[in-house]
Amino acid sequence: MKVLIVMASLNKAGGTERVGSILANSLSEAGYKITLASISRIDNPFYTINKEIELLSLLSFPNSRLCRIPNTIYKIRKLLKEKNVDTLIAVDALCVQFTLPAILGLTVNHVCWENFNFNSYLGSKKRHKTRQLAARYCDAVVTLTEKDKSYWLQGTQHKEQITAIANFCPFPVQEYIKEENTKIVLAVGRLSHIKGFDMLLEAWLQVNVSVQGWTLKIVGEGEDRVKLTNFIKENKLDDSVELVGSTNDVGKYYEQAEIFCLTSRFEGFGMVLTEALAFGLPIISFDCESGPAEVLKGTNSILVPPNDISQLSASLIELMSNDEHRKTISLKNKKKAEEYQPEKIINQWVDLLESFN
Repeated sequence: MKVLIVMASLNKAGGTERVGSILANSLSEAGYKITLASISRIDNPFYTINKEIELLSLLSFPNSRLCRIPNTIYKIRKLLKEKNVDTLIAVDALCVQFTLPAILGLTVNHVCWENFNFNSYLGSKKRHKTRQLAARYCDAVVTLTEKDKSYWLQGTQHKEQITAIANFCPFPVQEYIKEENTKIVLAVGRLSHIKGFDMLLEAWLQVNVSVQGWTLKIVGEGEDRVKLTNFIKENKLDDSVELVGSTNDVGKYYEQAEIFCLTSRFEGFGMVLTEALAFGLPIISFDCESGPAEVLKGTNSILVPPNDISQLSASLIELMSNDEHRKTISLKNKKKAEEYQPEKIINQWVDLLESFN
């Protein structure tokens, strides 16, 4: 089967780019002939792409919005015909504005893979419209959680085939056992309002008074760096908080950490949670609308009411003070991480693609 996967970009270090690359690689390894097309120009893919996969840029000339959409639609349609594509996967509902008109009149299966919460728009008014179009006209819509699937079923005029397939975990389940308490709390994500690191720092003010000798490390880069840096300086947290920045080796920070913390205002899934599970890290997470409750079910990790800074700090203090509880959670977390390994998730994608035959 020939599959064309269309993504907005391959240059960024974002979660969508990461799982899109894993999907392409995993389908290729499963025997599918994959073409991976980026709407933006491919300068240097951030994540490794298997050499068997054909990589293409769709937007190779003027960035003018007037020519961008029709030019992209034309190129996708041309690819579908030239490659004799069986199935087209649009990564992110926004891509449907390009893929839907490109596929009109062609006998190609059309899948929309939405990587964001149905109730979030991320600054784009088009997102609601493209979701409605995807639900009505695509052969399948893939959500990341059962909760989000229910939102699609309730909020769209849909076909029957809306299915939930969890994200891949980029890391294998780690076999090592941490022998010493590193006293590091880790958070990973873009330094943006959505990820809630401002609330994490507010909670850390209370933690820092009650528990000594621990360090908070935040791995990631983004538009809120100056704001967060100023808060750290103004509140004299320099000795206990480090803004690490972006890295190509986030694994070493998971290895060093003792606790993982997620403070997002909302999530589509929360892939960093599966990463933390794979390293056996006890997790404290805001129970935001979609993602954490499903990912952490059955692990004994701690869910805190959304945006509840006082409860977040209390939970951190309690877990930081209880070595045995952390060890118990760690074992359960590694077991749960097995559910998100690529070899488990790809079977669900294969079942979906083969259902079109």
